[in-house]
Amino acid sequence: MRIAFIGQQDFGKAALEAFVARGDEIAGVFCKPEKPGEKPDALRAAAEALGLKVFQFASLKSPEAEQAMRELRADIGIMAFVLQFVPQSFANIPTHGTIQYHPSLLPRYRGPSSINWPIARGDRETGLTIFRPTDGLDEGPVILQKTCPIGPDATLGEVYFNALFPLGVAALLEAADLVVAGQHQEVVQDESQASYEGWFKADEARINWANHVDQVYNLIRACNPAPGAWTELAGSRVSIFDCRKHLTRRFADVSGKPGEIVQITETSIFINAQGGQIEVLKLRPDGGKKMGAADFAREHRLTATATSLDI
Repeated sequence: MRIAFIGQQDFGKAALEAFVARGDEIAGVFCKPEKPGEKPDALRAAAEALGLKVFQFASLKSPEAEQAMRELRADIGIMAFVLQFVPQSFANIPTHGTIQYHPSLLPRYRGPSSINWPIARGDRETGLTIFRPTDGLDEGPVILQKTCPIGPDATLGEVYFNALFPLGVAALLEAADLVVAGQHQEVVQDESQASYEGWFKADEARINWANHVDQVYNLIRACNPAPGAWTELAGSRVSIFDCRKHLTRRFADVSGKPGEIVQITETSIFINAQGGQIEVLKLRPDGGKKMGAADFAREHRLTATATSLDI
């Protein structure tokens, strides 16, 4: 098939290479322009290395972008991790229209941070959707879905790179074949089951140690490796990454208040939350590099029960 490809970053690169590897023809690649000082986009670099035609329009709503798409005479458009708004008038130009990848089980978790939110909420399952893009964000009819578990200790990085990334590339290939062959079905999303969540950024990633230990643990998992769940410690912001959760079983086991450091071992720091403790193994001081939590405690002369975090 002859493909118009729209995307960016590593997922876009991997999807592009998968279509090329099986012999599909890439008529052209649309990438978001890099900002000044930003490193070259991985998809753009890969497309140029393959000698493909690359377009970088500031807006895909422009007449120039639509004309470029028409001139490609593509059988189908493939959207693989796209942060630019793609109007339906642009997406409908290929003969069989365009299909888009989204890393959630639509209509749940519409929006740009759809991998973070289900982990932060403690969901046990997530997945991906291949759907028809419309002018409503992540609201178009569903063509194909794949599910994957979220393990009780799985981080954002593990869910994405071990499951949603490879499953998503394979699903785009499968859905493209179905659409071009006219063998697909399009299912309208059930609005009664829909949700939209915005970006999961620094404000959302701040730890409240007065929350239940399950909520704190899920938040840290949902932010690992990015954006990093954070707290104030030793006078500066510290992002927490690798950790373990320990539940408190009896009142007699309660020691200190939420946000207090109650134990420092050779490898970790134990911090109180409601219902248990978070054992921090790896953290990153603001402006610094990742390091062992116990090393941080030694450098800053932290002591158990004497240091309280900002909750």
